[in-house]
Amino acid sequence: MDETQTTHKAAAPWRWIILGLALGLTIIWLLLTPRGLLGKASAVGYAVCHQIEERSFHIHEAPFPLCARCSGLFLGAVLGLAYQVAQGRKGKMPPLWPSILFGALALAWVFDGLNSFSMLVPAIPSLYQTQNWTRLVTGTGMGLAVSAVLWPAFVQTMFNTWEDQSALGNWKQILGLMAAGSILVVLVLMEISWVLYPLALLGAGGIVTLLTMVYSVALVMLFKRDNTYARFSQLVLPLVGGYSLGLLQVGAISLVRFMLTGTWDGFSL
Repeated sequence: MDETQTTHKAAAPWRWIILGLALGLTIIWLLLTPRGLLGKASAVGYAVCHQIEERSFHIHEAPFPLCARCSGLFLGAVLGLAYQVAQGRKGKMPPLWPSILFGALALAWVFDGLNSFSMLVPAIPSLYQTQNWTRLVTGTGMGLAVSAVLWPAFVQTMFNTWEDQSALGNWKQILGLMAAGSILVVLVLMEISWVLYPLALLGAGGIVTLLTMVYSVALVMLFKRDNTYARFSQLVLPLVGGYSLGLLQVGAISLVRFMLTGTWDGFSL
């Protein structure tokens, strides 16, 4: 029996334990959270977002699972990841000038966020009237910036081979991503209910996606399995482990918040 077969046989019991844990956590979470797809999506957003209704978009009378800023952030991150994944296994970080652009987008997110916070505190002067569209735009930019770092970090950690290129390495690729981000913003601002509904679910799914990727990278590094995978199909176990840890984080934060507030509703101004 060669080393690969021995490793595979030793990992088999852990595979079923991790899969069972993920399934059990998912069932518990589904049973304890509000009903309906939007209810489940809002329960995910509950762990990371204030969900202030006045600072959220609405599907008819129901607020988004995430505020405008968080919606932009996680939708932008999902968009940026999908854009890079579509180009193959490119693991190089963006070069200098795109990095400066993404840094500027991140700073805009911070600046608009601080200005938005100052509007809640009368003693702190605000420079301008932050609105949902500015929150959405700067949030989307931040999401694109996060994805620009997260995807190559994920590829470099997981795989034993990758393309020594950046998926965001030239102006055509950057313009394509910015155009896609602009279309995303316009779709949300149009506030068409049948468009907003899948975007609301996708935004909440972005939280789980990012946590899964981050935790799976951490697990792979912790168990010294980095740079040992050749195909995406081999990532099932670390991704399921990352998903479980992400769901535990979401559940723990939600539990604490629910114990403090006694409601699944967002905060009020």
